[in-house]
Amino acid sequence: MGAPLITVLGSLNMDLVALVDRAPLQGETVTGREFRTIPGGKGANQAIAAARAGASVAMIGAVGSDAFGDQLLATLHADGVDTARVRRTPGASGTAHIVVDSAGRNAIVVVPGANGTVTALTEDDKDLIRKSRFLLMQLELPLSVVEEGAAVAAEAGVTVVLTPAPAQPLPESLLRRVDWLVPNEHEAALLTGESDLTKAGCMLAGLCRNVVITLGSEGCLLVTGGGRRSLPVDAVKVTPVDTTAAGDTFTGALAVALAEGKGAEDALRFATRAAAISVTRLGASPSMPWRKEIDAFQPGREGL
Repeated sequence: MGAPLITVLGSLNMDLVALVDRAPLQGETVTGREFRTIPGGKGANQAIAAARAGASVAMIGAVGSDAFGDQLLATLHADGVDTARVRRTPGASGTAHIVVDSAGRNAIVVVPGANGTVTALTEDDKDLIRKSRFLLMQLELPLSVVEEGAAVAAEAGVTVVLTPAPAQPLPESLLRRVDWLVPNEHEAALLTGESDLTKAGCMLAGLCRNVVITLGSEGCLLVTGGGRRSLPVDAVKVTPVDTTAAGDTFTGALAVALAEGKGAEDALRFATRAAAISVTRLGASPSMPWRKEIDAFQPGREGL
């Protein structure tokens, strides 16, 4: 039996990363230590994370006619991601302007570029989704195409995984088609207006089948339609270098584990290990671990 097919409907951005000792305050200028140009975008990140974790992956999205578009496609190709459904549009590719401080914390401004042109699916896009086992989506594409993707997948019995980021109000019709909703704690609060994560998770689980609220170094909270379950995750002791794309790494690895038939708790532990490795490295796509690294990871070990 071959690797499960995962389709990612999402963004491709070039990350423009400035490393600083501390992020500037409003109106302030600081001197950075280093600047890097790194392929990213939440969609491309999840596609690469899933491919490196062992899945066959296809991508639906768009890049511009600029040099960044060439680089983004080359990065996906290097990890074996099928880009036949990635469109080339006139103008600029999407960009993300990222400041990373000495503690590994980041602040990000995304400029959609070509991503903003993906407002609807083609018939070929729909056929690809129907043939997949999992559809991964985020909110860096127009909401119209995210809703359409969820509808096509749900009708075909394809498992829908949604990362609600950047957070925005979502229609109930979309949430009811989501099998796995994966917000972080801030996104869960913004979606529900509830700061208590237990209550927020239960509110979301009343619509989605499964909700996983990621909690950074504290692991994650799994909430199902049947009620709250606090997931005991392995203790992860790593020194963060850059948390960019840790959530995307988590989601991509989670989809692979679920597609392979792992139970929810084992799948979430697998995803947590992948994300822990990623935060020890700089950048989005370069930080994502390969399957052999995830399998070999020993929780609590320093020096990764």
